[in-house]
Amino acid sequence: MNESTFADRPVLVLYTGGTLGMLPSAQGLAPGGDIEARLRRALATLPPTRQARLPQFTVQAVDDPIDSSAATPRDWQRLGGTIAAQVGEYAGVVVLHGTDTLSWTASSLAYQLQGLDRPVVVTGAMHPLEAEGSDALDNIELALRFAARPELQEVAVAFCGRLLRGVRTRKTHSEADDAFASPNYPILGERIEDDVILYPGRGLETQQRGAPRFELPDYTALADGGVVRLVLWPGIQAWQLDAWLDDARVRGALLEVWGGGNIPADPELIGVLAKASGEGKLLAAISQCPFGGIAPGHYAAGQGLVQAGVLSGDGMTAEAVMAKLVHLLAQPLDEQERRRRFLAPLVGER
Repeated sequence: MNESTFADRPVLVLYTGGTLGMLPSAQGLAPGGDIEARLRRALATLPPTRQARLPQFTVQAVDDPIDSSAATPRDWQRLGGTIAAQVGEYAGVVVLHGTDTLSWTASSLAYQLQGLDRPVVVTGAMHPLEAEGSDALDNIELALRFAARPELQEVAVAFCGRLLRGVRTRKTHSEADDAFASPNYPILGERIEDDVILYPGRGLETQQRGAPRFELPDYTALADGGVVRLVLWPGIQAWQLDAWLDDARVRGALLEVWGGGNIPADPELIGVLAKASGEGKLLAAISQCPFGGIAPGHYAAGQGLVQAGVLSGDGMTAEAVMAKLVHLLAQPLDEQERRRRFLAPLVGER
């Protein structure tokens, strides 16, 4: 779509919950209401020159804002559907979200909104909006300004002055305002003084965007544990792995292995993986190391993954792999096509 046809439209702000909008209660911080008035009141405290750079925006809140630690694939699906139904009317979208699972939601949205032709920017805060010294206002301002940039055509995360690819993002600190990182991909942009800068050549608009082709499958069948996450530890036994993978309700699994793609040279353990893979369960592996990817088979200790049919997640984040497994398993694809799509970069995740 020609950017001149929508660049002058307002930004849609979707409030889903999280620390940003919380207020004190007898039980501690809890999701608060009246979010639009609170946002506009906070933004009105910015210096006039910064207020002038903000786009026009409208605010919508979900019916039941939640702490993001309670989010499930069903919530990802509902949010993706909400955005898909309305994004055409806006210059871009800002999603206000709790930080605990913000990267998971951003990853899922990227797969659901493939071919996005304008910004969807996810943000949150480590402190409530009205708290003294809160990071919320700066993050909201940053997200609004990036969400009005038509050259940004993907799902991104705006946090602590930087813009990160959503499907490459991880929460790396439980307390610091600078809580998110993109371990294996450079930042898409950042704030420099009063300007917000997008770095050329890093965004999907120059890499693989193509035509909008939203995929909005029903995640219901996978929302109750259809995809599991297993982190290997020294001394792991085949029976322990089998207790997870042999369950008929499990249709896919993320394995977090050692180093560049190594697992114990235990025939029984490798047999459990091969059995699950042979049954059509989609298994993928990444490294437990936060930086770098894996190359199964490079060391002898990694041959077991190759023999068992486990797919390489390369340098993907755990969030990106889990969301991709859910997304692919929810669609009516044959096993070969699922495996092909997992190994292909759909939204710059690998």
